[in-house]
Amino acid sequence: MNPIPGIIEVLLVDDNPGDVRLTQEALKEGRVAINLRVANHGQEALEILRPKSGGMRYVPDLILLDLNMPVMDGRQLLQIIKADEGLRCIPVVVLTTSEAEKDILSAYELHANCYIVKPVEFERFMEIVKSIETFWLAIVKLPVGAQA
Repeated sequence: MNPIPGIIEVLLVDDNPGDVRLTQEALKEGRVAINLRVANHGQEALEILRPKSGGMRYVPDLILLDLNMPVMDGRQLLQIIKADEGLRCIPVVVLTTSEAEKDILSAYELHANCYIVKPVEFERFMEIVKSIETFWLAIVKLPVGAQA
């Protein structure tokens, strides 16, 4: 459930502090009001999405997901999200450094909504994050009340 009406909830799952900071900056400059939560690996994201001891479930409007992380990688988390009836409708954008065909194929087989390779150039990275915001949060119509 979205805790702040009118604010788009985004969960960023990435273990690279530099990429997290760049993503935060790019989203701040955007046209959409966003509340960004950050998890450093898949297990931390899962604890946010499925809190223990009856806590309120957090269901973001969009998940930005890196693949290669410690503890629980993005592939494992993606598989869990897409198998969970209360989470599977959340669009998941894989945003990773891997250009490996096996990673691209496995992400789509696990029902990622899109796969984007992080560019190494600062300006291009900013452009990519802004384009994600424009497309997924300003153009695409997301389901309302899809969360459990």
